[in-house]
Amino acid sequence: MRVLVGPDTEDLATLYAAPRRPWLRVNMVSTVDGAATGDSGRSGSINNAVDKVVFDHLRATCDVVVVGAGTARAEDYGPAVRPIVVVSRSGDLPAGLRGATDVAVEPLDDPVAFRQSLVDRGWTTILCEGGPSLLHDLLAGGVVDELCTTTVPRLVGGGGPRIVAGPAIDVPLTLHTLVEQEGTLLARWFVAR
Repeated sequence: MRVLVGPDTEDLATLYAAPRRPWLRVNMVSTVDGAATGDSGRSGSINNAVDKVVFDHLRATCDVVVVGAGTARAEDYGPAVRPIVVVSRSGDLPAGLRGATDVAVEPLDDPVAFRQSLVDRGWTTILCEGGPSLLHDLLAGGVVDELCTTTVPRLVGGGGPRIVAGPAIDVPLTLHTLVEQEGTLLARWFVAR
């Protein structure tokens, strides 16, 4: 485990390098009291500048972004630099992504087959940005390699969602890296196999 305080942005390539390919990482943010959203119902209302630097780095270095349709709607997703795959049971694209050229919509009937379909397209560094139900399904399906978490130094209370939503699961993790900057904790957790 590496513990660092205040890394420069040049360190991010080393800190967040995927140890092998294919590699599926999930990036989630929460408050100290475990809330995955603020009072707006969006994770964007709890993230901060430190989280944004890592968020931007992970997006810039992945081959594809995967997101649940509910999260894409709630967070008002629009076109991005990387291709986006929206996971949707209904097959509907959120309004902000309709008409975008690098967007696909797919169901998640089998997480193993879903991951393999991404790899078969040449997308070997896969970044999932949630939401909580999609993270649950990917973890339960055994296809997540890494969970990147940002814990922002805030307490929001309330009954909002956590980063994982769904039936109980037990997924052992190993802490790979922990970085503190301006009170924000950035962690890389590897899924124990």
